[in-house]
Amino acid sequence: MYYFPLQPPYFILAFGLFVAVTSGAALFGTLQTVVYKWQLEGAEKSGTSLTKKPLLFPFLGVTIGLVSFLVSGLEIFGFPPLLAFAIGLPISLLTCLLMWLQLGSMMTFVETRGMSSLDLDSM
Repeated sequence: MYYFPLQPPYFILAFGLFVAVTSGAALFGTLQTVVYKWQLEGAEKSGTSLTKKPLLFPFLGVTIGLVSFLVSGLEIFGFPPLLAFAIGLPISLLTCLLMWLQLGSMMTFVETRGMSSLDLDSM
C-alpha cells in the first residue's frame, strides 16, 4: 500500500525555500561587508577578526529553511512524516554543519595569511 498525504505540505515547501533564499541573501551581504572591511583594514588588524557572530543569524535562517524544504519535499514525494524527518533532518543539519566549519576554516585562513593568499584561480 502506498502512502499519499491527504494535504501535502506545499506551503511549508515554498516557505522553506523562501526562508533559505532570503537568509542566504542576508548571509551573502553580511559576509561581503566583513570581507570588504578586511580588505580595507587588513584581516589581521580588523576588529572583526575571527568573529562569526554577525553571520550566525542568517546562517541559522538558511539552516531552518533548508530543513523545512527538504523534509516537506520528502513528504510530498511520498515519505511518511516521521520517516521524512528521520532522513531530512540529519542530512540537512550535517550539510549545514559542514558548510559552517568550512566557512570558519576559510575565515581563519584569510586572517592568518591575508586576503592576497586566497587566490582560488591558482588552486
